[in-house]
Amino acid sequence: MTQIRHIVFDIGKVLLHYDPNIPYRRLIPDDTRRRWFFDNVCTHDWNIEQDRGRSWREAEDLLIARFPDEEANIRAFRRTWHEMVPHSYDDTVAIMLDLIGQGRDVTMLTNFAGDTFAEARRRWDFLDRPRGVTVSAEVGLIKPDRAIYDRHAATFGLDPAATLFIDDAPVNVAGAIAAGWQAVLFKGAASLKADLAARGIA
Repeated sequence: MTQIRHIVFDIGKVLLHYDPNIPYRRLIPDDTRRRWFFDNVCTHDWNIEQDRGRSWREAEDLLIARFPDEEANIRAFRRTWHEMVPHSYDDTVAIMLDLIGQGRDVTMLTNFAGDTFAEARRRWDFLDRPRGVTVSAEVGLIKPDRAIYDRHAATFGLDPAATLFIDDAPVNVAGAIAAGWQAVLFKGAASLKADLAARGIA
């Protein structure tokens, strides 16, 4: 196994908590109705297109045309986004900052809409501490597409074989491995410490 020289962090559910249910428990109190809403209206597939760069206006208009009775709940998705991301994972952030403090090469690769990432950056200054970040909406590519891993490696001069990627989604971990990177599935700060130690990174 090639020695790790570059460490790449995902952001959502690795450094920042994310849960759309937080505001929607208030907006749609009935569990069954709320589940239907996320399964059929503001779905994962719909939301990820904003991560690819689609505007919120276009995204909202598309859904409102199909579900006019849900207009208020559709528009609430962007309006209440700040509630969906209530806090950082301080133990994981501490690991990242310690790696940076050791002089290790740390960057970030994230599926994120452009405006919400700008908002997150204003709220959490640790997002400016790594050497750089590839934001999916800014490059028009999303994980797990091979192209975004190649783009990140080229942008930041990473040797893929010497790069360790940390992500909470198995499909994104698999995408990194397919791009020639090393990768681990994030399950929490304790397991991440063990994964790093297993690769000689204290």
